[in-house]
Amino acid sequence: MKARGYEFLLLLLLILKAVTALEKKNIISKLGDNVTLTCIYNENKPLQLKNLRVYWQIADDSYQEKCSVVHALISGQDDNSNQCIRFKDRTQLFWDRLENGDFSLLLLNVSQGDEHTYKCIVQEKTELPKVIHQAEVVLSLAASYSQPVLSGPIRNSDSTGEEVTFYCRSGNGYPKPNVYWINKVNNSRLHPSETEIISHDDGTFSVFSTLKVTATSNMQIECSIENEMLQENLSANYTQQKKISGPGTESDKKTEKKGRGAQAAGIIGIVFVIGLLTGLICWLWRRRSSNLVSYKDVQQREDQGGLSSPA
Repeated sequence: MKARGYEFLLLLLLILKAVTALEKKNIISKLGDNVTLTCIYNENKPLQLKNLRVYWQIADDSYQEKCSVVHALISGQDDNSNQCIRFKDRTQLFWDRLENGDFSLLLLNVSQGDEHTYKCIVQEKTELPKVIHQAEVVLSLAASYSQPVLSGPIRNSDSTGEEVTFYCRSGNGYPKPNVYWINKVNNSRLHPSETEIISHDDGTFSVFSTLKVTATSNMQIECSIENEMLQENLSANYTQQKKISGPGTESDKKTEKKGRGAQAAGIIGIVFVIGLLTGLICWLWRRRSSNLVSYKDVQQREDQGGLSSPA
C-alpha cells in the first residue's frame, strides 16, 4: 500500500513538472527590426481566453524592480496598466493565435536596451490560479558592420624593405567586432599595431585598426572584420604589384621590337604605294604627251594636203 502511494506521488510530481516545465529559446535580432518572442502551449485542449492570464516579464529579478511587466493579458483583454514605459506601444500579441495556445509577443523596433531574458507565464483560472505553461526567451541583438575600407602604401611604389602602414576601418556594427590581419602570401596571422573601437550614441560601434609591416615586392594583406553574433566575416584586400625597373622585362622587349617592326613595315608600305602611284602618274603623263604629238603631226599633214590640192 505504501509502495502504491509512493508511486502515485511520484507520478503526480512528474505530471506537475511536465505541466510547468520551462521552455527556453535563444533569438538573435538585428537592431531596429521587429522580433517575435516565442511562447507556445502545445497541449491539445481547448482554451478559453476569459479564463487565462498571460504575463510577459523580464526574467532578471534585479531588473524587475525597474520594469515588472512587459505585456499582460487578463481575461481576454490587454492590461498594460503596469506596463514598463519603455515598452509602451511597442508590444502586441497575435490575437488570431491565442485560442490555439500561441502566446508569442511581437516586440517592435528593438534596441540595445531590449537585450534581456524574457519570461512568458500562462495561468489558467480554476478554483485556484494554476500555471499551465511558461517559457524563457533570451534576446540577443546585433548589427552588421560596413564593408571594411583598407588603405596602404601607393601601389608600385619602391618601398621594399621599408616599414609601411596599413589602415582598416568599418562601422555601424554591434556588438564589438574581432579584427584580423592576414598575410595572404602564406595565410599567416599578423598582429595589429593598434585597434580602437569607438561607441556611438545609437549603441553601435566603429573600429579603426593599424598594421605596420616591412614592405615586400609582392605584399598581399587582408583586413577582416568578424561579427560573431551574426556569424558574418567581411574583408578587404591589398596587393602590391612588382615594380618594373630598368629597360624592361624580356616580354616587354619583345613587344617593343614587334611594335617597331610593325611601324617600319607600315612606313615601307606607304613608301611603296607612293612610289607606285608616282610611276603610274608619270606613265599616264608620257602617254598623253605622246598622243598629243601624234595628233599634231596628223593635223599638219592634213593642213598641207589641203593647200596643195587643185582649185
